[in-house]
Amino acid sequence: MKASKFLHALPFMLCFFLFVDGKEVLSQELNKIVDLRGLWRFTIGDDENWKETNVNTDDWEIIRVPSSWENEGFHGYNGFAWYRKTFKVPPAYKGRSIALLLGRIDDADEVYLNGKLVGYSGSFPPDYSTAYFAWRKYPVQEHMINFDKENVIAVRVYDSELDGGILEGAVGLYEMKNWDIDLTGIWKINFSDKDSFKEKNHNDKDWEDIYVPGYWENQGYKSYDGYAWYRYTFYVPEKLKGKKFVLLAGKIDDFDETFINGKFVGSTGPINNIPYRMDNRKEWQELRTYDIPENVLQFGKENIIAIRVYDGYVNGGIHEGPLAILAQENYTKFWRKHGATGSKNLWEKFWEGFFD
Repeated sequence: MKASKFLHALPFMLCFFLFVDGKEVLSQELNKIVDLRGLWRFTIGDDENWKETNVNTDDWEIIRVPSSWENEGFHGYNGFAWYRKTFKVPPAYKGRSIALLLGRIDDADEVYLNGKLVGYSGSFPPDYSTAYFAWRKYPVQEHMINFDKENVIAVRVYDSELDGGILEGAVGLYEMKNWDIDLTGIWKINFSDKDSFKEKNHNDKDWEDIYVPGYWENQGYKSYDGYAWYRYTFYVPEKLKGKKFVLLAGKIDDFDETFINGKFVGSTGPINNIPYRMDNRKEWQELRTYDIPENVLQFGKENIIAIRVYDGYVNGGIHEGPLAILAQENYTKFWRKHGATGSKNLWEKFWEGFFD
């Protein structure tokens, strides 16, 4: 391990411990759709326009992925660099839960698909934090994918020292089996408290972006205690109509009220009656599981989940997964495998075997 990076890494280890053995996770949870290992276009430097689909990369270098860029001829380079690659996705995978795996990246990254941000790990200067130990897995919403047409992935990477780039591990597009609707990804957040934030038609375009799950302190919002709202837009396929659903809302520090399409679905902790002492509270360790009432989800349409959060002590926010909406039969499978008590927590056991 890089000694100087270890101190930066400590906060993220709590969030990303589940990716320590990326090869084991891959072998048990996902089915490969597109293998993206091989030759990519690459350039050092930084231009945010390089995320767009129409960038001319004819004069970029060609390097192998996964591999450190030092091993591809860029010895001693530290700083920003970009990777790009094109690929196609068969239309047979429409309606599936899909994730993009990018192995382990040193140090921080932002990932774009067809010009749209799908995920990031760590943070860039001036508030630099490394996530070089984390195995990247970013769920991709269906509307971001061009089925049977060309897609463009662009990866922005920052390396502070020693090896840099997409170093090792599985790189490709994968199907997530038995996972009806994944809610991991880029959410909206607002650090204030208004009841109207729960409504489906509330305009959140001016809200900040935040990656969920993850403490908000690790994403630039340091030392904030108080109320905040998260919002996320997701699509529910028509084919799921007629089923009973359960929301897995992850672990939240400290209290929450959760709404879908403006309707209340669950709450944990005294969010409207904040206790005087917060250092002895345990709600931040609880996985939120809420039954979704009938007539709340809108099938064949976009839906909005809004989560009101109160943090009163140290770190805050939706800090750990899983985050998903599962049909009752898949929730039962999930709980049968991962609900028993033991030396490992629920989230660790989930990643070890749910997608067998």
